[in-house]
Amino acid sequence: MMIMRGLIIFLGLLGLWHLLVLITGVPPYILPAPIQVGEAFVGNWQSLLGHLLITLAEIGGGIIMGTLLGVCSALLMTTFKPVKRWLLPVLVISQAIPVFALAPILILWLGYGMGSKIAMAVLIIFFPVTAAFYDGLRRTHPQWLELARIMGADAWTMISRIRVPAAMPALASGIRIAATVAPIGAVVGEWVGASRGLGYYMLHANARMQTDQMFAALLLLALAALALYYGIDAVLKRMIYREECQ
Repeated sequence: MMIMRGLIIFLGLLGLWHLLVLITGVPPYILPAPIQVGEAFVGNWQSLLGHLLITLAEIGGGIIMGTLLGVCSALLMTTFKPVKRWLLPVLVISQAIPVFALAPILILWLGYGMGSKIAMAVLIIFFPVTAAFYDGLRRTHPQWLELARIMGADAWTMISRIRVPAAMPALASGIRIAATVAPIGAVVGEWVGASRGLGYYMLHANARMQTDQMFAALLLLALAALALYYGIDAVLKRMIYREECQ
């Protein structure tokens, strides 16, 4: 049912797009028709697929590293109260500085390879995962913690057996947000400086006025982001269900 609904929405958007091109008569180098974008995709699918794999690797690396860093930061702030006073301002500052401004610096430090793109994704992912997981950890039901203290549980047991399982839905929400914003960091990094990836492909297609190829890459990125989100969502639901059943 969900696949059918998504297909109907997709076809409806394509229909509106085609109708807009017909009504306005806009030239193809401004807004190509869907059929032209489809032809560009078919004619360049091997190149597009190669660039997509690079971008997906950057996004995947960013999600993994950003999630691990966010989880560790939230656990530190929950376990050691003084850490919160020092780490929380760093979290806020990391989000106050626009990621576009940091992209040239990261490329200068880490080079034009995949490392700078992963770092960009980590910067975007780090805050929502940390904030969501920390909020879940500190909102653990007080009666559960009190019962654990009465039964003689130490601090590590309360963290690992009570707080973390109770905070899993909040962590899942943070990871879902991370999955939606991770492509931004990777593509921005590719725009600033790269030799591979969909962002690099779109930038060069735009410079050559090959708007149909640019739209083909953009649609491919959107479809890949949707697939990534729903794939991660399915895995998280299964993990949380298994955790609740244990």
